[in-house]
Amino acid sequence: MSKPETVAGLGRQELASFVTAVLAEDLGTGGDVTTNLTIGDGLRLSAVIATRQDIVVAGLELGVAFFRQLDPGIKIELLKSDGERAARGDVLMRLEGNGRAMLSAERSALNSLQHLSGIATLTREYADKIAGTGCTLLDTRKTIPGLRVIEKYAARMGGATNHRMRLDDGVLIKDNHIALCGGVERAVGLAKASEHEIQVEVDLLEQIELALAAGAERLLCDNMSAAMLREAVKIVGGRVPIEASGGVRLDTIREIAETGVDFVSVGRITQSAPAADIGLDYSPA
Repeated sequence: MSKPETVAGLGRQELASFVTAVLAEDLGTGGDVTTNLTIGDGLRLSAVIATRQDIVVAGLELGVAFFRQLDPGIKIELLKSDGERAARGDVLMRLEGNGRAMLSAERSALNSLQHLSGIATLTREYADKIAGTGCTLLDTRKTIPGLRVIEKYAARMGGATNHRMRLDDGVLIKDNHIALCGGVERAVGLAKASEHEIQVEVDLLEQIELALAAGAERLLCDNMSAAMLREAVKIVGGRVPIEASGGVRLDTIREIAETGVDFVSVGRITQSAPAADIGLDYSPA
C-alpha cells in the first residue's frame, strides 16, 4: 500500500519536523531515563492501541510516525482508518518492535491520537446533528497555536469543511475592520483589490443591505438568534451565501441549520474537544 502524500494534513518535511520537535519536547536531552534503566536494550514487545469509548478515529498515521522515528523496523498493522467510527474496545493498531523505543514514543503517539480523535469525535456529533438540512458545518481558526493543520485535518475526518486555514486564505471583514475604515462601504471597497471572495460580518439585520450594497459576496451572521437568522435568510433572498456563527452548541445547531443558512461555523470542535480515551497495552513479543 502506497504511503499517503500527507499525514494528518502534514507534508513529508512538515511531518518530520513535527515528529522531531514533539519527541524532543518529551525526551529532552537525556532521553527516557526510566525506560533505559529498567528495560533491556534487546527486549521486544507486542502492543495494541485500543479505544475505550466510541470514537471517530483521526491521527493513526501520525501516531505511527512517532514509533517509526525511534524504531524504523517496527511492525505495525492498522486495523482502522482515519474518519472511521470505532466502538469501545476496538483495536486501532497492533505493534511489535523494540521495547525501549516503543515505550519512549508511546506518550507522543497517544497524545496526538487522543487529541485528534477527540476533535473528530466531537465534530461528528455536530455534523450528525445537522444531517439532512443542507447546511454545511465549518471549523474556525480557534485552534491551539502550532497545531492548526492537524486539528483542521481532524475536523475534516469528523465531517466538517475547513474554513480559512490562515489569514491569507480569504477576506473576512469584521466589525473592527469596518470601524477602523470608517464604514462597510470603504472596507469592502478597499478589499476589492483582492482576488478573494469578500465576506462581511453582520450582527444586526439592518446591516445586511448595507453590506450587500457595498459588494459583499458572502455574509457572516454573528451571534444572531434563530429568529434573526430566519429573517436574515428572507432579506438576502439567495443573493449570497450566509454563514451563521457565534456560540453554537450541540443543542442549538439543528435549529440554526434549519433557518436556511448555508453554513454554520463552530469554534468548539477544535477549541474545546475533550481528548478521546485511547490506551496502549503491552505484552512480551
